[in-house]
Amino acid sequence: MSLYKQWTDMVVEYVKVKGEQAFWNEYMEIEKSIYKSILSKHTEKFTFTIKELAEKQGTTVEFVMGFIDGVNDSLKNPLDLESLTADDEVTLEVDLEKLYFNMLDAKAEYLYNLPQWDGIFSPEKRKEIQKKYRDSVMVRNENKIGRNDPCTCGSGKKYKKCCGK
Repeated sequence: MSLYKQWTDMVVEYVKVKGEQAFWNEYMEIEKSIYKSILSKHTEKFTFTIKELAEKQGTTVEFVMGFIDGVNDSLKNPLDLESLTADDEVTLEVDLEKLYFNMLDAKAEYLYNLPQWDGIFSPEKRKEIQKKYRDSVMVRNENKIGRNDPCTCGSGKKYKKCCGK
């Protein structure tokens, strides 16, 4: 069984036994600790084996695999998660701007407010990324119906006198 499959199976079992909130509490602490390490040395590549990182973090290889699953979308060269084993050496080249954007998207306030970001992006740059994120999720109706346009129901009346009442 692949490590990635072990990770997904472990999450299901963990939630069944201890509950969803307990899972998130434990996972968020592990994730925060790893990101602090990565962000504090953001100019360097982050290289490790999954087993070594798990030992260093005092956790299981499955939780580290979960971290890799989460960060994979923010890597310059995404990893093939299905083929990873605990003894594989992994090098993370993180696209920091994309990572910050993805943290906003995940609503991971505990991550995008880490103090380590202060040494990476200026407050202006962070606001610029936040604006890009907000623009990406904002829904705009390009075909807005004007009050005096013909009604879309086909009645021949103006919208304001028909369906727009």
